[in-house]
Amino acid sequence: MSLVLHAHPLSSFCWKAIIALYENDTPFDLQLIDLGSPTAHAAFLALWPIGKMPVLQDKARGRTIPETSIIIEYLALHYPGKQALIPSDPETALQVRLWDRFYDLYVSMPMQRIVEERLRPADGKDPHGLAAAKARLATAYDVLEREMVNKAWAAGESFTMADCAALPGLFYANKVQPFASSHPALMRYLERLSQRPSIARVLEEAKPYFQMFPQEG
Repeated sequence: MSLVLHAHPLSSFCWKAIIALYENDTPFDLQLIDLGSPTAHAAFLALWPIGKMPVLQDKARGRTIPETSIIIEYLALHYPGKQALIPSDPETALQVRLWDRFYDLYVSMPMQRIVEERLRPADGKDPHGLAAAKARLATAYDVLEREMVNKAWAAGESFTMADCAALPGLFYANKVQPFASSHPALMRYLERLSQRPSIARVLEEAKPYFQMFPQEG
């Protein structure tokens, strides 16, 4: 197989790349990263010293591609499929990139900060950082509620890279800071996302790992 994605099925950013691959039925091998194994961790760091998941290897072209948005852009360029995740129209593509960045930076990142706080030992808690993350997430919810009242997908009428970014962030954010009752349009969007076949497949495959998600405490 030419394409190998180094990822973990519980990682929100890995979901984003996998959704893109599934959306276009792009053949690839999934290489699970076991960060609990020093040998596996060292091998991954040799591939990408920053150590952030996921990383795509294109063996046919001799390329290693990190960062989810760049992975999806790379796939659109070299392995395009039936679903244009990056529209050809420059103005529409700009909106896709805007909302892709919004979901990564203002939904997924504060969500991860809240999850990280749950993993901190009792003597290492950071209440100020946690409060800032919750406030940032609340602001993002308000922005997205206004956006999604009249939109089917993140950047308009077509499913794009922005929606690949939206699902992982919203799925986990709704677990750490629920928004169903306060932001109904955003919740309807999350439900719409969850029913899309590529996303339903990702969620189903991740189910065995959900027990690893840190609960409140």
